[in-house]
Amino acid sequence: MRILILGTGGMAAQHAKHFAAIDGVTVVAGVDVDPGRLEKFNTTHGIPNGFASLDAAIAWGGFDAVANVTPDSIHHATSIAALKAGKHVFCEKPLATDAIKAFEMVDIAEASGLINMVNLTYRNVAQLQKAREIVLSGQIGAVKHVEASYLQSWLVQPAWGDWRTESQWLWRLSTRHGSNGVLGDIGVHILDFASYGSGLDIGHVFARLKTFDKAPGNRIGEYDLDANDSFTMAVDFDNGALGVIHASRWATGHMNELRLRVYGDKGAVEVQHRHDWSKLRVSLGADVATGAWQELDVPAVPTNYQRFAEAVRTGTMQEPSFRHAAELQKVLDLAMVSERERRELPTH
Repeated sequence: MRILILGTGGMAAQHAKHFAAIDGVTVVAGVDVDPGRLEKFNTTHGIPNGFASLDAAIAWGGFDAVANVTPDSIHHATSIAALKAGKHVFCEKPLATDAIKAFEMVDIAEASGLINMVNLTYRNVAQLQKAREIVLSGQIGAVKHVEASYLQSWLVQPAWGDWRTESQWLWRLSTRHGSNGVLGDIGVHILDFASYGSGLDIGHVFARLKTFDKAPGNRIGEYDLDANDSFTMAVDFDNGALGVIHASRWATGHMNELRLRVYGDKGAVEVQHRHDWSKLRVSLGADVATGAWQELDVPAVPTNYQRFAEAVRTGTMQEPSFRHAAELQKVLDLAMVSERERRELPTH
């Protein structure tokens, strides 16, 4: 597979590194509107070709697939252009900025017969994959309750930089600069973590979003700091189970941590994933009576990058697909409506 990396900003380096490490995959080109950034990226990763636009790259045509690492608002137009040119697409999350655009992308992708996947990176967590396997096997019985959280602390600690002065963080706090806040940035991840790990689809959602004052007038330079910083979401799943999902950038002491607990009538699983380690704990069988938990060792699993390459090689779709990401985007859109109208909404 010859892959082109579209957009050479921060996350693109991960795509270049991961795809270059896969046997049978060659990163053949980069695309960026910033010539200096493109040249530096291609030189760093040994990429032979560079283009100022996707149209120019398509006219060249020497690639089979696109890794779409453009800003969120550009995913829609560029992914559609690549699909219409007959190229498989591996798109960064979120698939689009709203569900209408996302489902348009789904329709075009599915009609094309091409491989389409979204890089929901926490699918790479082996402990999440094992937890889902345990749940789907019936070992915890019927799922009754789900808890999921995504906790970040970059608004209260400087480990990733100073958000007050660095544009790479400030834009995430400003709706005018394309941010849907913590809901749009990491909400898609924790929704996927919860629904995938529990093996359940969300049926109804009631959400609250909150933006806290962070500067005088809640503005720094050209950035209005009006995007949401925290959200809570009460959901029920299609099987009748209840769930609580929340995320925040004010989670002091938690640099980047996802947690999932799935409780059934015969047992439970808990996944904790941090930037530096992951754990899976289970309470099953005789341990249920005493409330005991056991930690399981879990082998590594193929990454999204590897599974995309395999899907292209075999012509067989793998998840997470555009359709799955669009369904998640629908929940995110409904959360915004739920906050505005202060009511619970069905997802279908």
